[in-house]
Amino acid sequence: MPAMMKAAIFVEPGRIEIDDKPVPEIGPDDALMRVTTTTICGTDVHILKGEYPVEKGLTIGHEPVGVIEKLGANVKGYEEGQRVIAGAICPSFTSYACQDGCSAQDGGHHGHGYKPMGGWRFGNTIDGAQAEYLRVPDAQANLGPVPDGLTDEQVLMCPDIMSTGFAGAESADIRIGDTVAVFAQGPIGLCATAGARLRGAGLIIAVDGVDERLAMARQLGADVVLDYRRVDVVDEILRLTGGRGVDASIEALGLQVTFENALRVLKPGGTLSSLGVYAEDLTIPLAAFSAGLGDNRIVTSLCPGGKERMRRLMQILGGGRLDLRPLVTHRYGLEQIVEAYDLFAHQRDGVLKVAIRNG
Repeated sequence: MPAMMKAAIFVEPGRIEIDDKPVPEIGPDDALMRVTTTTICGTDVHILKGEYPVEKGLTIGHEPVGVIEKLGANVKGYEEGQRVIAGAICPSFTSYACQDGCSAQDGGHHGHGYKPMGGWRFGNTIDGAQAEYLRVPDAQANLGPVPDGLTDEQVLMCPDIMSTGFAGAESADIRIGDTVAVFAQGPIGLCATAGARLRGAGLIIAVDGVDERLAMARQLGADVVLDYRRVDVVDEILRLTGGRGVDASIEALGLQVTFENALRVLKPGGTLSSLGVYAEDLTIPLAAFSAGLGDNRIVTSLCPGGKERMRRLMQILGGGRLDLRPLVTHRYGLEQIVEAYDLFAHQRDGVLKVAIRNG
């Protein structure tokens, strides 16, 4: 009989449950991670609701912090018992897409090597991290050693929301002194706000409708916070910029209204950096798009992965330039994850991120 473990599995739309599954077997290029801490992402909620399709019985989750339990024969430079993280996106770094600089779109080694979101495997195309154990494919490329002195909760945001939020700021090509608007201050939007500050933005405007999130946005670097329940945010941003508009706007929710507002506040020649996961078709208003003649850019990003990305993010944390521990507002054991999903999916009790602990 194979060794068994607890895992959060997708049963059907509206149901993710804890069940027993065999501990994953690993190949020569893999590693087996004993997951010590993980979390729930907004994308997991899309899966729960049936808005993003996955196979029934799949283990969900893509944000692992843990300890190497076992190494494949080909994996060098690591030790069993070593603390590691792995990015939510875990490309092979050997495909055509990876070598062309599009590692998150890694579709494998056959044909042209591209597949939209192909680098996202955990909790999407293979079993994920909301379990006692996780198989990390292409471990040589994807295991990021956790520096001594950093706790699980300090690095918990690195695999996904920190990497994704920062990618929004990086894709926006923020320069020193830029004016930036960040629409939605959920966990990814908050990390985009922090990333804009680290990139050198001179004025950061954060938009949300939840008091706790607006307060956190100020803590992470926003100069101005706007509550869309109380002001017309487009008018207010244009007023704050003297009618010029912002150099860059970052959309971090995935709704028509936030996308459209992010476009309406751009200066001519500005960049809209989109991080949202959209569940419906988008439309682009003619005037906001300047009839296609405004020299604007609309760019999308998927969370960069790989051990070098993880090393860089953890170096920022270890150097004291950013502390994302305040984003962890609730803590649960793995056996309580259904309760945690209910809290997170319904955004109760001021929740930002939940830490799911094993053991």
